[in-house]
Amino acid sequence: MQLSKINSLVELFFTKYEEIKSVADKPFLKWLKENEKDFLTWQQVASKIRILSEYLKKNLAYGDRCILLSENRPEWLISDISIMNAGGVTVPLFTTYSEKDYEYIINDCKPKICIVSNETQLKKIQKFISDEIKVLSIEKINERVENIENIFDEYLKKKKSGTDLIFNQDLERKDLACIIYTSGTTGNPKGVMLSHGGILSNCEGAQEILNQLVQNSEPTFLTWLPLSHSYEHAVQFVQISLGAKIYYAESLEKLLSNMSIAKPTIMTAVPRFYQNLYSKISMNFSKQKGFKKKLILSTISLGTKKLNIENLTLKEKLINFLCEKLVRKKIKNQFGGELKAFVSGGGALDQKIGEFLNAIGLPTLQGYGLTEASPVVSCNIPGKIRIDTVGPPFKTNQINIAEDGEILVKGENVMLGYWNMEKETADVIKNGWLHTGDIGEITEDGNLKITDRKKEIIVSLGGDNISPSKIENLLCLNEKIKQSFVYGDKKTYLVALIVSESNENKKEIEIFLENLNKTLSLVEKVKKFKLIKEEFTIKNGMLTPTLKLKRKNILEKYKDDLEKLY
Repeated sequence: MQLSKINSLVELFFTKYEEIKSVADKPFLKWLKENEKDFLTWQQVASKIRILSEYLKKNLAYGDRCILLSENRPEWLISDISIMNAGGVTVPLFTTYSEKDYEYIINDCKPKICIVSNETQLKKIQKFISDEIKVLSIEKINERVENIENIFDEYLKKKKSGTDLIFNQDLERKDLACIIYTSGTTGNPKGVMLSHGGILSNCEGAQEILNQLVQNSEPTFLTWLPLSHSYEHAVQFVQISLGAKIYYAESLEKLLSNMSIAKPTIMTAVPRFYQNLYSKISMNFSKQKGFKKKLILSTISLGTKKLNIENLTLKEKLINFLCEKLVRKKIKNQFGGELKAFVSGGGALDQKIGEFLNAIGLPTLQGYGLTEASPVVSCNIPGKIRIDTVGPPFKTNQINIAEDGEILVKGENVMLGYWNMEKETADVIKNGWLHTGDIGEITEDGNLKITDRKKEIIVSLGGDNISPSKIENLLCLNEKIKQSFVYGDKKTYLVALIVSESNENKKEIEIFLENLNKTLSLVEKVKKFKLIKEEFTIKNGMLTPTLKLKRKNILEKYKDDLEKLY
């Protein structure tokens, strides 16, 4: 399939369906929730999209917005494509937004229709929905709310089948496909307008990586990152382009058990997931003794040498062969046994974590992007992983490094702008170049390397620019530290909040910090810290839905505690 010749995300789906029509009963979508039915086939999904599109068309004018508020499940994809096929624009909402965010977004985008999964989700937005807004539900709620399953049933009663698969051929690549609100670490969310062509160009850019990973195998994905996130939203169209089998995970807590069922070949996640994975595996490794311990240490050291393309001696090759059979194979089997690669995006992956995972047999490709770029800009390529970089730029976009080091992006993947925000749009898109707010460089081998974040910096009293996220990532490498927050703007030194299970860990953390400080520059050293037990979560407003620290909210709650450290 030539993605450059596809006009819309709707056409992408139906073109792929036509390609595999001879095996229309091919498994496509499955939710791993208990007691859920078996896979929906490509034919069933195509039929449901056709029916729902026809229904929505009666209620949507071209360009009308349609809210989609649901956990990950097959109906998410069906609803998303149906909205676009009816000429509408999908506005995905995180199920974890605050009440204030729901109110702001609904008032901002003024939807004609809201699709919710169940009563729990409806209650979150009900008071912000006027009588003019039509509500549809995936699960049955009550007689006043139209149920999508009823729509399918009624259609099939009137017409003997729902397989008249006509798609909207008026859609063009430049047309608005969705508005994805960035959660933001401060202020109200911004509605990022992404085009059909922008997301399609992202799918095309990913092909070079994916084609290597899915050779001679049926691509299988396990999806857990919310589909309302621009990263996973784009991934669903990559999955369609590959004709992949898609499992929707039950929850983050059940992810490992879900992996053993789904046996994914590719899995996408954000750095927090890999950080937790690193902590769990490291803790397990630390309990081993004797021969097992030596073998594990050899697995890590030799795996790191291979990753850095260093030659192994004959003896090292023999030991590495044993590591492959006795350690790496066992680890891979815990993740289903078929995993070709983890793909990390949505934030910076700590280099040590990336090296560790690759060394123990879990290939981890770090990429870079932002919602405003549909969202991926670059990604490491299998067999050419440079762990300190985010890989070469996609061939479908251009990268330029400004005089001050800021990364600029140009291409079809650049957003159409922020919804209802002309000034903010003009501030970040200048002469067609998207100003990312990230600082970076291009390495000798053509990879993009992120060196800092332009806005999220601490400026010390001495005028030094310090990246708090870099130090926070290093702190969280300690298994006793769950999360951390570094503070010190306009101060003479840095301090930190450290989330740990028990005050008994304080001495151990002090020793760890003392050693860590030896590796940091003078201005980066953390002089003092306060232990707290309450984790930063989405629920308490300290994390964004993509698990990034909401610095403003954390400061509001803990500023007095931090100031007492000076």
